[in-house]
Amino acid sequence: MIHSLGELSKDFRLYHDIIGCLVGALEAKDIYTRGHSMRVGDMSYQLAKTIGLKGEELEIIHIAAHLHDIGKIGVPDKILNKEGKLTASEWKAVKRHPEIGSNILNCSDELKKISKLVLHHHERWDGKGYPYGLREKNIPLGSRIIAICDSIDSMTSDRPYRRAVSWEMCRQEIEANKRKQFDPFLVEATKELWNYWKKEFFYK
Repeated sequence: MIHSLGELSKDFRLYHDIIGCLVGALEAKDIYTRGHSMRVGDMSYQLAKTIGLKGEELEIIHIAAHLHDIGKIGVPDKILNKEGKLTASEWKAVKRHPEIGSNILNCSDELKKISKLVLHHHERWDGKGYPYGLREKNIPLGSRIIAICDSIDSMTSDRPYRRAVSWEMCRQEIEANKRKQFDPFLVEATKELWNYWKKEFFYK
């Protein structure tokens, strides 16, 4: 954990407790992403802090990053845990998870800012992402931060359909997708964090 919950307001401490329960429910369903939500949350917090975000904005990004995949609760187990290539219809089901997650969080007025970041975490800088094909700075900053951290942890973790890639190969892939998949400013900001992330998360 990058920072102590003791640093957070009482409201955000409560949110973190609730989030822990939600993430636990997801990880009980999808064993292959166990720990993924926690790592993405902590990496997103560190990246957001590196670019100067603080206070409530920083806390909201941290929470949203922990919850970015919560919509996978609505994706059938046989698809989430499938070994091998997904069919077109299966991939369509997986791509619904940002909207499912956003809808879950929208049940609370207090979580609407978090819901928005979850909804857009698979948008791309070049506009080729989903669910709405937003591009560049039309994508919320928090969602752009989560997108990079989610990709890094996904690439460096084993999944049912592929083995993890090396840390160096992951770095090269992130750099190659600057101005395509990822915000170029954020890709540059990650450079001072790679060694820390490797030590903290890669040897997990």
